Amino acid sequence: MIRYKGEKLQQKVAVIGGGLAGSEVTWKLAQNGIGVTVFEMKPAKFSPAHNDDKLGELVCSNSFRSDMLFSGVGLLKQEMRKAKSLVMQAAEETRVPAGKALAVDRERFAEYVTRALQELPEVEIVRQEISGIDDPVLNDYSSVVIATGPLCSDSLTDSILNVIGNQELYFYDAIAPIVSADSIDWDKVFFASRYDPESSDYLNCPLNEEEYYRLRQALLTGERVNPESFESEKHFEGCLPVETLAERGEMTLAFGPLKPVGLEDPGTGETPFAVVQLRAENLEKTMFNLVGFQTKLTYRAQKEAFTLIPGLENANFLRLGSIHRNTYINSPQALTPYLGIKNRPGIYLAGQITGVEGYVESAACGLWLGLYLAGKYKDVQVDLPPEDTALGGLLKHLRTPAKDFQPMNVNFGLLPPLNQKAKKRRRKELYVQRAEQSWQQWWENQVSGLAL
Repeated sequence: MIRYKGEKLQQKVAVIGGGLAGSEVTWKLAQNGIGVTVFEMKPAKFSPAHNDDKLGELVCSNSFRSDMLFSGVGLLKQEMRKAKSLVMQAAEETRVPAGKALAVDRERFAEYVTRALQELPEVEIVRQEISGIDDPVLNDYSSVVIATGPLCSDSLTDSILNVIGNQELYFYDAIAPIVSADSIDWDKVFFASRYDPESSDYLNCPLNEEEYYRLRQALLTGERVNPESFESEKHFEGCLPVETLAERGEMTLAFGPLKPVGLEDPGTGETPFAVVQLRAENLEKTMFNLVGFQTKLTYRAQKEAFTLIPGLENANFLRLGSIHRNTYINSPQALTPYLGIKNRPGIYLAGQITGVEGYVESAACGLWLGLYLAGKYKDVQVDLPPEDTALGGLLKHLRTPAKDFQPMNVNFGLLPPLNQKAKKRRRKELYVQRAEQSWQQWWENQVSGLAL
């Protein structure tokens, strides 16, 4: 066991994992005088995606995506900056030119995060793997936060699965693209269901023969993401990449996810040659996902192919498709609204393992949990942020039951509707204005008693 601190402190909270979420939890607790032990298994053991012993290691892109305020992730970043986020501070200090995006020098970024936590007297960093929730080393802590990211170790994964009982621990390998409803050309699409004439659960994009073959060709020729060494190329038959289906034959898609059976285009009164179906992602129907369009195409290739679909020529993709190994739980079933495991008081989860997707979202999840736990220890009431803020909308996703719960990036579709008509640019401004007002009121009423 290697300790960064020579003197053992009187700890209260154990944080398992020194990634973005774990670092944010630790930062907020320590700022409020609460002792924290961070258990990080590197460098004794690395996940297949990690290769550096620093905390806050960025294992994929070096980009934190758009830094423009009038985007979901831009708004979330603003809220995090107001909350004095460690990740946002590190990103600002280590940013590199990236146009309208916030990108960082990943080496310097990890150094900044590691140094910031090492310098806090309340923080002890222990280089040790925690094999399970009932590991004896955790007995001395009143709260435990599991922030192990999307590649949780096998032993800890099994331990979590045992604790949450019948709530399944998912290994997700397929995410379908999501488009914003306000970017769909509604004159070219129609609602209908293949097998239930009385139902209108699906939004249908009809394709004629020429449009079908053009889409198939784009899927066949589009650039693909090379798999990581730890990712298997084996896929379940029920969720094959859409380009793999296209390779199996000229009409495989038309007889598979694009089959037009039972659908009549009200614009022509005829059955289309093929149909791309979209399913509402939320009750407000502000977001729709492309059914069966999980893919290994690059983001650029996806946009080039999917904007060939009638009605989606100008689609705003809130999330693009992917297939890769990851680990997350069905949070609406397994966790309390405050990210605690329902049947194990004192055990909390933070970051991507909860079902948020992306660097910023993971860090924001950890920041929130750090604020909440700090409030508990200091007897300060910290309620959930309003649902019309970016952080509030993201956390609402983690407590909203869904038949097929999947990870989600932050976007305006997670927020309550504006209930007023406005042009696209103006709608974004209204979302931001409303969120800023709600955040400020919540912050003054709920969080002002905490140190930042």
